Amino acid sequence: MIFRRKIYNKLLDWKESVHGQKAILIEGARRIGKSTIAEEFAKNEYKSYILIDFNKIGDAVRNAFENYLDELDTFFMILSAEYNVSLYRRESIIIFDEVQQFPTARQAIKYLVADGRYDYIETGSLISIKANVEGITLPSEERRLMMYPLDFEEFLWAMNESRMAVYVRDCFEKRVPLEQNLHSKAMFLFRQYMIVGGMPKPLSAYIEHDRSFKLADEEKRDILNLYRSDISKIKTSDKARVLAIFDQIPAFLSMSERRVVLGNIEKGASFPKYHDTFFWLADSMIVNECFNCADPNVGLSLNEDRTYVKCYMCDTGLLVSHSFNENEMTDGELYREMLHGKLSTNEGMFYENAIAQMLVAAGHKLFFYVHYNVEKHRNDIEIDFLLSNNSKLKYKVWPIEVKSSNRYSLTSLSRFHEKFKERIGNAIVIHPKNLKFEERILYIPAYMTFCL
Repeated sequence: MIFRRKIYNKLLDWKESVHGQKAILIEGARRIGKSTIAEEFAKNEYKSYILIDFNKIGDAVRNAFENYLDELDTFFMILSAEYNVSLYRRESIIIFDEVQQFPTARQAIKYLVADGRYDYIETGSLISIKANVEGITLPSEERRLMMYPLDFEEFLWAMNESRMAVYVRDCFEKRVPLEQNLHSKAMFLFRQYMIVGGMPKPLSAYIEHDRSFKLADEEKRDILNLYRSDISKIKTSDKARVLAIFDQIPAFLSMSERRVVLGNIEKGASFPKYHDTFFWLADSMIVNECFNCADPNVGLSLNEDRTYVKCYMCDTGLLVSHSFNENEMTDGELYREMLHGKLSTNEGMFYENAIAQMLVAAGHKLFFYVHYNVEKHRNDIEIDFLLSNNSKLKYKVWPIEVKSSNRYSLTSLSRFHEKFKERIGNAIVIHPKNLKFEERILYIPAYMTFCL
């Protein structure tokens, strides 16, 4: 299945505004649909296109890049002949798919864009890993565009619930609750989203096979095995550490604080020692990192504490399959518990991961806040996420608390407000209940997070 994706409009903006002066690089984790959206865009918006898959290029194409970039008439003739596609000046586009596999092609973008005949889309994973950029000059004629798994709004489109998506946005903008039956339906759809996730192949299996969680799970496990295979190809000593962190993500998120505890992996381990490990996982976009902001002041990044980090999975559906073995999911009991909000353990971590996933897809960098009380020997303030208005003149921070159950307290939020009241805009509580606004706190249902 080909899904409607928000990135399509960003590609249209690029085509209309850049006029061939820059290539676009679609960057994202493996199996999120980069190649599919690039080819769909090329089919719809150009007279002709060539897709070069660098996982399986032939000798003729490789030779063209290595020997004919200074003879572009010959270069394009070779491509046209090899792919049996006619190219038309300013009406054709060439897609460099998985360009990290052939860095020479990425470097060639500089000369191809300067030539001006055609447009170029690059797609890639692990695009900044040292082995994939070593020895080449990265082109300044390249605009990067991040792509993520489907967010909940895109999931609604895929599930033929476009009207629900419009209604949710309308209620958010007007700050009014959904009609209660529709709120219940939206929450039921959101719980399906948590289980299935936003990776295209599992979602296709789910939709095309009568809402089969089992077949979706099989596809997700294939993706997880692919990620493990990618990790196994790391050529440095970081391989074992990356694999250890990857395997422990569900365990870290199941703890109350959700943060990474390196002592659970290696005695005496330090964050400087694991720096390249986290870089690899973040750059591969397998995880969404969330750093502690020690002092929520102007510019959250200026006060981030990289020794205190949470690692959320890039996709909550993958996290569900990563957390349980196949036998635990076979009888369907786990799915029933998640669908009806009655999961006895770990529901909070899936909720929080889904919120993190949607915030990242909406363009937010993730930060959280904790305050350690020396007298009590424990944290007395824990805020799940912080958003900023990024203003230098009228700086405001929006604390976000995520609550997976209907009964909860807001002690941390109250203490945070007392400590930083001059800096706070409206606080946000994300919960399973309907929307309401009380005492400068906006309460929104979890499915509404994509509106933030």
